[in-house]
Amino acid sequence: MREQTVWQFSDDRGQLSTAERRPARVLAYVQAGATLWDHGIRPGAIFGSDHDDPAVPDAAKTGSLPPAEVDYLGAGSTLDVDTLLSGEPDLVVAVSYGGGHVYGLAPETAKHLEEQVPVVVIDVGQARTLAEIGDRFALLARSLGAEEPEAATQDLDGARHRLRTLAAGTDGPRVVALSPAGQEQTHLARPRMWPELRVLAELGVGLVEPAEGPGANWSTVGWAEAAALRPEVVLADVRANATPLDELRTNADWSVIQRAARVVPWNPEPVCSARAHAAFLTLVADAMEAAGR
Repeated sequence: MREQTVWQFSDDRGQLSTAERRPARVLAYVQAGATLWDHGIRPGAIFGSDHDDPAVPDAAKTGSLPPAEVDYLGAGSTLDVDTLLSGEPDLVVAVSYGGGHVYGLAPETAKHLEEQVPVVVIDVGQARTLAEIGDRFALLARSLGAEEPEAATQDLDGARHRLRTLAAGTDGPRVVALSPAGQEQTHLARPRMWPELRVLAELGVGLVEPAEGPGANWSTVGWAEAAALRPEVVLADVRANATPLDELRTNADWSVIQRAARVVPWNPEPVCSARAHAAFLTLVADAMEAAGR
C-alpha cells in the first residue's frame, strides 16, 4: 500500500484544509499548542490573545508545554501576518468560541493569514462537552501522525472514578469557581457555561450556582457576597488577566474564604487533553478530600 501523500482535515467551520504532505511546522494558539504537545506534537510557535502579555506566554495556559522550547510570537492585536509567518508554518491551529471566528487574532489578520497557509479551527465553546473538544484535538493530532499515550486515558479514568466516589452519597463540600477582578469584586462562574465545570457537576461535585442576573458566563459580585457563599473548595482563575491571589492578601473577605476553603488553581481555557484533565480532576479530588476531613 502506497504511503498517503496528501493530508487533509475538516475543521469545525466545515472548512477542508489540504496539503501535499503532512504538516510539520505548526503554529498554534497557546491553548491548542499545549493540547497538541500532550499528544506528542511539538508546535513550532504559539501565540496568545488580547488577554495575554504580548511578550511572555501565560504560564496558566501552557500546561506541560515548556515555553522555553517553543517560540512565542506575541498576542492578539499586536500580531501581524508577517510575524505569524516568520517561522514559515505549514499549518495554523486556532480555536473558536462559536461562529467560526478565529480567537486571538484580529479578523483581518486571520483572513490574510488564511490566504497563505492552511488554518484549522477547533470550536472550544460552550456548545461542546470537554470530551467532544478533546476528541477533535485527538483526531487532528492523529492526522498529524501522533496520539496521546494510553496511560493518559487510564489516568483520566482513575481520576474520574476517584472524584465520583468522593462525591457519591454525601453532601460533599461546597465548591465555587471564581475569577478575581480586583480588590472590590470577583466574577463567579456559572458552572453550566464552562465545559470543564460541567464535567465536575456530572461527577457529582457540589458546584455553587450564582444567583440569576446579568452576565452569561459570570456573575460579578463583591467579595463579601462571595464569602457569604461559604465555599469549602475554591477553583480560582490563575490566568494572567485575573487578579493574582497574592494581591488579595489584605482583602478581609478573601482572607475569610481562604481560611475556610481549599484553593485549587483553575484555568478557564483548559488544555484539552486527557493528561491535563486528569491532573485537574486530581487537584479537585485532593481538595475535596482535605475539606471533608
